[in-house]
Amino acid sequence: MQRSNSEAILTIAGTDSSGGAGIQADLKTFTAHLCYGASVITALTAQNTLGVQAVHGVPPEFVEQQMSSVLSDIEVRGIKTGMLFDADNTRIVAQTLKNHFKERKIPLVCDPVCVSTSGHVLLHPDAINTMIDELFPFTTLVTPNKSEAEILLSQRDLPARITNLEDMLVAARNLLTLGPEAVLLKGGHIPVLHAEIARVAAHNPQIQVVQDGLLGENMEILQTAETAKSESTLVVDVLCQSDGTTAFYPRPRLESTSTHGTGCTLSAAITCQLGKGKSLMEATRLATAYTHMGIENAAAIGSGYGPLNHLHSLSQLNVAQRSKSNPYPLTRSLIRSTGGVWKDYVQHDFVKLLGKGTLPKESFLHFIKKEIKYPSNELPQQDYHYLKYYARAYALLAAKSHSFGRILQATETVFHIARESSMHKSYCAQWGITEEELENTAESPATTAYGAYLIDTGLQGDSTKLVMALAACLLGYGEVGLWLKKEAKQSGSWVVWQSNPYLKWMEDYSGEEYQKAVRTGLETIESRAAADPPSAAKLDEWRTVWEKCTRLEKGFWDMALSVA
Repeated sequence: MQRSNSEAILTIAGTDSSGGAGIQADLKTFTAHLCYGASVITALTAQNTLGVQAVHGVPPEFVEQQMSSVLSDIEVRGIKTGMLFDADNTRIVAQTLKNHFKERKIPLVCDPVCVSTSGHVLLHPDAINTMIDELFPFTTLVTPNKSEAEILLSQRDLPARITNLEDMLVAARNLLTLGPEAVLLKGGHIPVLHAEIARVAAHNPQIQVVQDGLLGENMEILQTAETAKSESTLVVDVLCQSDGTTAFYPRPRLESTSTHGTGCTLSAAITCQLGKGKSLMEATRLATAYTHMGIENAAAIGSGYGPLNHLHSLSQLNVAQRSKSNPYPLTRSLIRSTGGVWKDYVQHDFVKLLGKGTLPKESFLHFIKKEIKYPSNELPQQDYHYLKYYARAYALLAAKSHSFGRILQATETVFHIARESSMHKSYCAQWGITEEELENTAESPATTAYGAYLIDTGLQGDSTKLVMALAACLLGYGEVGLWLKKEAKQSGSWVVWQSNPYLKWMEDYSGEEYQKAVRTGLETIESRAAADPPSAAKLDEWRTVWEKCTRLEKGFWDMALSVA
């Protein structure tokens, strides 16, 4: 049988008898990343979720023997160090690595474990200088937390007070002067607000803010009370590299007691990703996401600060599990994967002009009643007619559903569409278009083609594929409404609200009734993916349908503007 690739990763660290940190956490993390784990033990600890009760160091000669045994036999792709215990063990680790890797460079991640969360000293003070002098100069990445960074900096008489994000940035840059190629200063103990990230990034334009852990642009529809609460205060990890590259990795701050071993886990995950050939920026992005989900998906273990869930990723889900901070993972991934076209759709010039109240009347009328004129003839296209196809498609979804819950969800949307058609009639009456004229306006080929695509998708076997086709319209209009409403609240906003001739349109799509339909749509999408997780191929099909319909929706805006 052919063996799959399994990169060998080595951890050099102390044990944790409770299994949440140290060697045990590292090996679990290696397994979760489908890597082969080897280990060298530097110290034995008696500890649990309440703290460290005792530490027993391993003689340096035996540390060297363990390292030589592993490195002489196994071609490791990455190494991480954790608790090194004392100066002698730190020195022998550094010397052995230097001797073994004279001919090739290997990713080396140093987690400078100094003091436990409960205050127990895990690295003798005299070992700190040894670590800086002998290990840091050939280390790829050092991953201190706040207290560890302050200890390292004070050891070399560098500014060591870290209380906010600006201090973190200064500290990370100062730590770089100690020799490593890069520093990742972990921010778990420093609450940060969105405004602080924006301010620091504005003063340092070279900083890349990796928004992977937060809701991105044009994701207002995914905002819930829970996500708003979780994103009000953030955790930011700061990465500084010797080539000048700097990045912030913000994520929602989790109120959890399942945080034991997070530092060990994060550094182990980064080592795995580096061993697989990922860049340091990408390895950090993936590892911070993995660690965050490990905390969020942890079960309570022990009476104190328990371990995170190291094995949460082993289910190999192509769509992340739903969580409090990410209740709509599939929709978020769909928007991210088609971010360019989604933004062009939501922030279209048609929408901007509508928000300013300067959209030409004929463009709005042609959007509602869309009589698109071509050089040789007139081909009307109607959003009103499109809604009929949309309602039929949802009725088809109801017919294909196998539970009363899903039938009810689809049927409620049909009723909402019927009410939306009445909204179109009132718009048209407001602009002098009679209901008879609206009904008798012929369909354009584009409307027919889009409608036929929806029905054809619905007739295929995968009913969730039809949900994807319908979602671009439902969610897109909801996002447009919320985006305009959000922009209108900004100081000196370009959006005109109260005196806008299109106020009713903006109020309807940002209003509670339409947003209720949006939430129903989101729940439909996410519950289907959770109940029947898609394969990679199936997920790719869904993304293709989503993107196609997003482009078709954008085309409605394009054609409406073309008449002006």
